[in-house]
Amino acid sequence: MISIEVVSEEKNWSKKIKKVESFFKNICKSFPKKYKFSNKKIFLTLLLSNNKSIKKLNKKFRNKNKPTDILSFPYEKKIKIRNKLYLGDIIISYNFMNKPKNQNLNLFKDKVIKTFIHGFLHLLSFDHIKYQDYKKMFKEEQNIYNSVIKKNKLN
Repeated sequence: MISIEVVSEEKNWSKKIKKVESFFKNICKSFPKKYKFSNKKIFLTLLLSNNKSIKKLNKKFRNKNKPTDILSFPYEKKIKIRNKLYLGDIIISYNFMNKPKNQNLNLFKDKVIKTFIHGFLHLLSFDHIKYQDYKKMFKEEQNIYNSVIKKNKLN
């Protein structure tokens, strides 16, 4: 089972997604079986941020002085805390999700779901540096996304 702690430092998130914690918990509950970790207690943290804050983190940890849509910080040692396995942290920028500003709410949520899934896979050591790895990661993203959309009837 996946537990997720959601922290928001950007007030605009709650204007688009009324119950942010429930929104992301439902995404995790809708993952395909192999990503639900049914017999394990897994947890991660999610920071709902903005371009200004994510730019600082991107500069500090990746030496890239620009904002980005998402950052994932897998916890390397996979330690157990309170009988739960900690995967790491995900940070998502509201400003990136809200482009273009005139997009409808369903498109916004769709982008957030896809971006969150992408970050989640990074916590599980997926990457897209090599083309072969990109194809593998993209396929997994699509499988998870299709499961989430089907179970939540978001589209």
